[in-house]
Amino acid sequence: MFDTDIGIDLGTDSVLVYIKGKGVVLKEPCVVAIDRDTDKIKAVGEEARLMIGRTPSNIVAVRPLKHGVISDYAITEQMIRYFIQKAVGKRSYKKPRVSVCIPSGSTEVETKAVIDATFQAGAREVFTVEGPLAAAIGAGIDIKQPCGNMIVDMGGGTTDIAVISLSGIVVSSSLKIAGKDFDEAIVKYMRKKHNLLIGDRTAEEIKVGIGSCFNEAEKTKMEVSGRNLVTGLPKVLEVSSIETEEALRDVTDSIVEEIHKVLTETPPELAADIAARGIVLTGGGCLLHGMDELIESKTGINTMTAEDPMTAVAIGTGEYLDFLDELAKQKLN
Repeated sequence: MFDTDIGIDLGTDSVLVYIKGKGVVLKEPCVVAIDRDTDKIKAVGEEARLMIGRTPSNIVAVRPLKHGVISDYAITEQMIRYFIQKAVGKRSYKKPRVSVCIPSGSTEVETKAVIDATFQAGAREVFTVEGPLAAAIGAGIDIKQPCGNMIVDMGGGTTDIAVISLSGIVVSSSLKIAGKDFDEAIVKYMRKKHNLLIGDRTAEEIKVGIGSCFNEAEKTKMEVSGRNLVTGLPKVLEVSSIETEEALRDVTDSIVEEIHKVLTETPPELAADIAARGIVLTGGGCLLHGMDELIESKTGINTMTAEDPMTAVAIGTGEYLDFLDELAKQKLN
C-alpha cells in the first residue's frame, strides 16, 4: 500500500490527469453519455465522445462543466470517480491525495462544489489550485520568487490572465472567451460571408489547419465542405488563413484587451519585471497561429509559448502538492 498524488486539470473540453512520478497519464474529452430513460451513465470521456451523433435519441452526450465551472454536480462526481479509477487502476488501495485546478476568480460555492465532488469520487485529501498558478508551475516558472510573472492560460472555455509573485496571484482576470469561441466565430463567419453552414468539428479543423490571428507573409488555404444555405445542397469551397484572421478578430481582440487591462492594474515594480521577463502563454488556445505575435505587437512585451502548453496546467496541478509539502516543511523549520 502506498500514497498516490494526483493532479486533475478539470477543463471545459478535456480532463487531464497527472500522477506523481508518472506524468500526464490520461487525457480524455470532458463528455458523459447518459441514458435519459434511466438517468444512468453509459460512457465517459473518449468513449462518450465517439457516441455523439451515433446513438438512439434516448442517449445524450453531456458536458458537465461550462467555462470551467460545474454545471451538473452528480454527473461531474461520477466523471471524476471514473477518471481517478482509470488513472490509478488497482495499484493502490489507499485513497489518493488530489489537487484540482479551478478557474481564477471561482466563487466559494463553485470551489466547494469541486472539492465535494472530488471527495465523493474517492479522494483522501482535496486541494484546489487556481489555473494561472498551476499553469505557471507547469511552465517551469519559480512562483516563490519576489518578482512579477505574467501567465495567460487559454483553455477551451476560459482564458485566465494573472500576474504572480511570491507564490500568490497579485492581479488576475478570468475571461469566458477561449478555444470554443474561436470555433463559434468561424462557424458564424462562414455562414455570414459564404452562406455556408458548417459544424463545430469542421470549424475546429479550419482553426487547427489554417487558423491565424496575425497577418503573415505566407498565406495558407484549405477546402471546406458544408451545406449551402441558399440551395440547401452540399458545397465545397476554398478558405484562406486571411479569412480566419478576419473571422477571429473580435474574439482575439477581446483577449488582448483583457491582457492590457490586467497590465494597467499591475503595480509598477511588477510591471517592470514583466516587461523584462515577458508574458508566458499556456493552454490549447495559445497554439492558434500568430497568437504570441499578436499579443507582443499589441503590448510591446516579449511573448512566448510554454514548452508543452497543452499539459502545463495538469503538470502544475500535480506538482502543486509538492509545493504545499515544501511550504509545510518550511513552517515547521
